[in-house]
Order: sequence, then structure tokens, then C-alpha cells
Amino acid sequence: MGDATVALVERALEGDRRSIAKVISLVERGGEGARVAIQMLHPRTGNAWSIGITGAPGAGKSTLTDQLVGRLRADGEEVGVLAVDPTSPFSGGAILGDRVRMQSHTTDPGVFIRSMATRGHLGGLSLATPQAARVLDAVGKAWIVIETVGVGQVEVEIAGHADTTVVVVNPGWGDSVQTAKAGLMEIADVFVVNKADRPGAAETESDLVGMLELSSRQAWRPPIVRTVATTGEGVDELFDAVVAHRAHLEATGDAEARRRDRLREELRGLVAADMAERASTLCSGPRFETIVDEVADRTRDPYTAAEELRKA
Repeated sequence: MGDATVALVERALEGDRRSIAKVISLVERGGEGARVAIQMLHPRTGNAWSIGITGAPGAGKSTLTDQLVGRLRADGEEVGVLAVDPTSPFSGGAILGDRVRMQSHTTDPGVFIRSMATRGHLGGLSLATPQAARVLDAVGKAWIVIETVGVGQVEVEIAGHADTTVVVVNPGWGDSVQTAKAGLMEIADVFVVNKADRPGAAETESDLVGMLELSSRQAWRPPIVRTVATTGEGVDELFDAVVAHRAHLEATGDAEARRRDRLREELRGLVAADMAERASTLCSGPRFETIVDEVADRTRDPYTAAEELRKA
């Protein structure tokens, strides 16, 4: 496993797309192969800037992502795209769907698109996604776009762990209180009112302005950008807003502070996942069932039984 993994990572670092895909699969699964890969890749990271794009289903996130990738490629930038779908019923993720939406980029060697669905990694997508982003960073993608399919807890958490988080809403976006509860107001660095050619765009922007007025933020006030993703209108302005946010974070030192916070959470998650895996092993098999019987017979109390299991 070790030698094969080393060879695979070396091919990925040389730019072999199939090897990059295999390394991402490896780190998604976790285990010893992931450890070897990340040990090799981690020293080469820290150069990419990640953009999280989230918002309600149907907001046009995929089309907007497609346009933003095109904007980055126009500058000659290498781009990685992670499309996160916690609900996908397919073991390999909804790769076909994402590639249909981003058809113009699938043959571009400067763009690497990967779908991520719930699979493999004990810690779930919240741990697997940063590992996949780490791979793309190490192999030279200057920008990593992380698009989520919805606004559930997992999606908001993942998008909120990007360097710049873009929250996409539509005219008539509904109950602003519910949106705030979903955590979108807290994680947004840039707001996009997409489908801005529809009635209600001005009211939606006004609604966002009102909510931002009530927020406790001081250093950075999230700009609000109107776009029509299907035509590309407003995409340049969105890119400018992302660049401005990056410049702000780098000038204030907040970029490094944010990344340290993310690493802190990632390490906690990895330790918790390892402990959960050990607990799963301890709490199975004949010995565990014997202890369960003793607790059921009241010859042993649950706390003493748990302590004995932990000491195994």
C-alpha cells in the first residue's frame, strides 16, 4: 500500500488527471492510504484560494460556478471544482450531473471537476472535503471552488470553511428569518442576487441590506452583487468582490487566522473520528456482548462497564 500510494501521489503531482482523481478517492476513504498521501501533499499546500458557493436549491449555483470558472480561466488560472452533495444516492456521487452542467470545462486541462457525495470517510463530508481541497491545492490549482447543493447543516458548514464564502439567493427568496437560521448570514462574505432580471431583485437586495445593518460585523461588510448566471451578467463584478475580500483578509492578517481556525476544527474532527472508530471496534464482538449481558443482569453498572471497555 505504502509504495503504491507514494507512486500514485507522485504521478498526481506531475499533473496526471487520473492519478489526481484516484488520490482524491483515497483521501475520501480515509485510513492508512489517506495518511500517506496527505503526509506527502500537505507541505505543498497553502497556495490556493478557496471559494465556497452555497444557497437554496434552484438558486443557480451550478450555472454561476460554471461562469466563475470561465472567468478564472480567462485569466489563465488553474481551477479545481468540488461539487458537494450529501444526499446523492449514488456510491460514486453525481458526477454525470455536474459534468452536464459544466460541459464547457470538462475537456479543459486547466479545470478539474470532482463530485463528492456521502461515502467512505468516517468523519463524513465535513472531513473529506478539506482533504480533497488539499489535494487540488498541492497539484497546483490556484483556485478551488466548492459548490454545495443545498443549505443543510453539512452544506453550510462546508461552504463556510472556504476562504471566501458566496451565498446565492434569488428574488423573492422567502422568509429571511429562516435563511438566517440556516446560518447563511453568519458565513456570507459576498451575497449574490442571482436571476436578477426577474421581478423582486431590488426588494431582495434591500432585504439583505436591512439584515446586514442588524449584523454585528465591523471589519468586512459583505457586498451584494446582482447576477444573471445564464447570460454571464454580473460575473465580473462577483469576481471583483471575491478578489476584494481576499485582499482585505490578506492585508489584515485574517486570512491566516481563518485558516488556523479551520485547521483547529479539522484536527478536532480527525481526532473525534479516530476515537469513534476505536469505540466502534471496542463496542462489538463476544467480549462486548458479555459485558452487555452483565449490565442487563445488573451484576455490573454501565459506568464501570464503559470504563473497562475503554481500558481494553
